[in-house]
Amino acid sequence: MLPQELIRRKRDGGRLARDEIAALVEGLTSGAVGEGQIAAFAMAVFFRGLDLDERVALTLAMRDSGTVLAWDLPGPALDKHSTGGVGDDVSLILAPMVAACGGYVPMISGRGLGHTGGTLDKLDAVPGYRTTPDNDLFRRVVREVGCAIIGQTADLAPADKRFYAIRDVTGTVESLDLITASILSKKLAAGLDGLVLDVKWGSGAFMATLEAAIALAESLTGVAIGAGLPSRALVTDMNEPLAPFAGNALEVRHSVDLLARRRRDPRIEAVTVELGAEMLMVGGLAASLDEARAKLVATLDDGRAAATFGRMIAALGGPSDLVERPEAHLAVAPVIRDVVAPGDGAVTAIDTRAIGVAVVELGGGRVAAADPIDPAVGFADLAGLGARVGPGRPLGRVHAADEAAADRAAARLIAAYRFGATAEPGLPAIAARIPG
Repeated sequence: MLPQELIRRKRDGGRLARDEIAALVEGLTSGAVGEGQIAAFAMAVFFRGLDLDERVALTLAMRDSGTVLAWDLPGPALDKHSTGGVGDDVSLILAPMVAACGGYVPMISGRGLGHTGGTLDKLDAVPGYRTTPDNDLFRRVVREVGCAIIGQTADLAPADKRFYAIRDVTGTVESLDLITASILSKKLAAGLDGLVLDVKWGSGAFMATLEAAIALAESLTGVAIGAGLPSRALVTDMNEPLAPFAGNALEVRHSVDLLARRRRDPRIEAVTVELGAEMLMVGGLAASLDEARAKLVATLDDGRAAATFGRMIAALGGPSDLVERPEAHLAVAPVIRDVVAPGDGAVTAIDTRAIGVAVVELGGGRVAAADPIDPAVGFADLAGLGARVGPGRPLGRVHAADEAAADRAAARLIAAYRFGATAEPGLPAIAARIPG
């Protein structure tokens, strides 16, 4: 199969067979197909698209480019994937909740991308926690604790990593077909029994419109099911930060406090419970969504979720008392100050992406891949849509490395908000449900 002939056919709107797509991916992995040819293929897909069978074929071929895990567990291996947002620490809360309900969660997560925070960057804020354990430790923690959150290893879907690097420099990242294959190839390589997808939409999401997010959610569930992986999806709102915290150590502290019931944040709790309920349903661990919700909330109320999280942290090298004493282990910024709105009023709109960018500029994210991250910086107690702000009611609190950085971040935060005399509450947290 000549790669140039396959590229030509796709360029002209033709359809590729599964073995032809597999040959392209095998050539990408081995080096037999050049980067220029893969770039041309990506651009052809960008403009011409793939049908469902082609998407499934591309996803499976990238899955099979490396190791595919297999689990022998007493219960289903389940996972959740989010397309990324601001103030989204759901994974840290959700994994132990589902594990406490009888699921097993081998969660392979990523680092921050653009303005969005990464689960691994948050866990790197925990002293000693190993985000890249060997496979034996990963398997042992999943079996004994019920969940483990780690990073992608080099041998899981290596073709995806190479393909993404080419897409990143050729203007083809935004292809729905290629996004779908990229996300799912890694999840299929993890050997799951069920997957729930959290597709964000709004000012802080990669999908700016609800319609685009629904299209991606339908593509992801369709391809996952076509590849043999039971899957469901929720489309969730990211027109404001999901939790009132943005920053690595700050989000870990928030997650721990929520798990331990030291604080309540209805918006993120609602999203977490709904995603968890779908995970229990897809894994056959509940007969109805109402039963699943009740089981999950019970794990918070009786302390099982917090205990599971604590065991996971300790098993992967972190402190054994993080849940009980987070302040003893998580870094604190040297400059902490309130950010006050320019006048009295209500929050009518939030540029959530701008808040994420401000966290990156504080040092809480990366401009270049090799950049170090300051785990202590970010924002706390962020005002949500509809909140009254003014003297005595700040927009939030900036945590910065120095006064100059705090000044810049405060200005960025104020600029991200719009105010009016009155405002309606924010949009529903769950915008759509894709049953799969």
